[in-house]
Amino acid sequence: MAKQQTDRTTLDLFANEKRPGRPKTNPLPRETQLKINKRNQLKRDRENGLKRVELKVEAELLERLNQLALQQNISRAELIQAILKQQIESAFAVDIAV
Repeated sequence: MAKQQTDRTTLDLFANEKRPGRPKTNPLPRETQLKINKRNQLKRDRENGLKRVELKVEAELLERLNQLALQQNISRAELIQAILKQQIESAFAVDIAV
């Protein structure tokens, strides 16, 4: 019996054949997977008491934030949060002293 190239049910006949890419592990298309992952991430953030804040900054400032975060071995979001907390605490300290 000859091996037919279209027969994919007999795996041992194709053990040495290299197939491109990795096996499909999720039946959903990639676009749908991304939407579900984003929804789950937002849900986790809400459960952890986090709120989303979006702002636009100059490219130079962003690069400096990235460098500082890298030096301190923290994420850029953690760095921005620390800077905001520090500024708010110092602003409240000034208000109380006055």
